Parts: sequence; C-alpha cells; structure tokens
Amino acid sequence: MKNITATQHNPFGFQPPCEPFVPGYGDANADFHVIGDHPGVHGGSESGIPFTGTPAAERLQRALVAGGLLQEAGTPPTVDKTYLSYLFLCGDRVPTEADYADHEPMFDTEVRAITSHVLLPVGERATKHVFANMTAEPADAVDMEELHATEVRGSGWLVYPVKDPVEWTDEDEDELVAALTALLATDYRQEAELGRFLPGDEVWRVR
Repeated sequence: MKNITATQHNPFGFQPPCEPFVPGYGDANADFHVIGDHPGVHGGSESGIPFTGTPAAERLQRALVAGGLLQEAGTPPTVDKTYLSYLFLCGDRVPTEADYADHEPMFDTEVRAITSHVLLPVGERATKHVFANMTAEPADAVDMEELHATEVRGSGWLVYPVKDPVEWTDEDEDELVAALTALLATDYRQEAELGRFLPGDEVWRVR
C-alpha cells in the first residue's frame, strides 16, 4: 500500500503537546528517510522543517544535494523521494528519556507508513535507535567514526549511519557524498517480487 498524500509538511498530521514542534517533511512515498535527534540538536525550531536553521544542518543539506537525495538545499529543501524527520519533535526543551519514549509511537508509525528503502540516521542517538529497533546490530557499541557513510543491512532496510555534521571534517562530507552517489547507482530497493502469483507477465513488487 502506498501513501497518496501530496502534503510535504507534516503529512501524517502529528500534533504533539508542545510548541514549537518540528514534524516530518518530505515525500511520504520516500525511498530515503533521514532521521535526526531533535530540533535542539539538528535545527528547525523557527522554520518547522527538520535540518534547517543551523550551519551544520545546511552542510548536511548540501551533502544530500551533492549525493543526489535532495534537489536543492533551502528552508524548506526541494525534495524528491526523500523524507526528513526527528526522534523527538518538540523544540521547547532538551528531551528526557521519558520524552523520547512518549514520541516513539509517532516515529515508529512514520517509519512504517513511509516504507522507505534506506534509513539514514544522523548522529549517535538516532543511529542507536535505528540499530536497536530496525537491525540486528548491537546498539550499545555504536562508533560513529567507524560507521559513518557505511552500509548496514537492517530488517527490511539498508541503513547508512551519518556522523553528526557539526563534527564533520571535509573528508567526512566527501565520504558521505561518495557513498550516496554509489548507492544511487545500485538497485537499493528492498522489495519482494510476487509476480509469480499473477497470471501473465505482470511484475508485482512489494515492501
């Protein structure tokens, strides 16, 4: 089943009990889902758009453009087949463990509704969450220097962890752009071909 909404800003209508909050933004039928921590870390409290409003967020956007995941950087960025969102949406405080737990059902709903093929967790917190819930990788031994821009096989997803852009060197940026460019040249889609259950030669692929 595919989402049919054309709305890019908060396509799932989340309304957390806080103000401001930064809901997901992008293509609800995305192939790529970029996952950040919260607005206080990755920006967007003023614009309401994830990964905006800070030099580090702008640097990440530029790398995503160069790697082919965004069409243009900006506030908002121009997206095609990419979705951006956070583990914790509220921009009014630094989240506690209880806050993250409260928002986890929204994030889980979002991830599974989009059914992207590639997850790109940005920073240690997001990477640990994705490892714990969407891969068989141990979440307690995350080394972002080692994992940055490398491919990890998840449970129905490819995972490309991204070191927090506030800590990037020029080499880190180049490695991410090169990894994304190489990824786009492959058949990255995680699909099963069920055409054998249909009459004729029609191809039917599902997530």
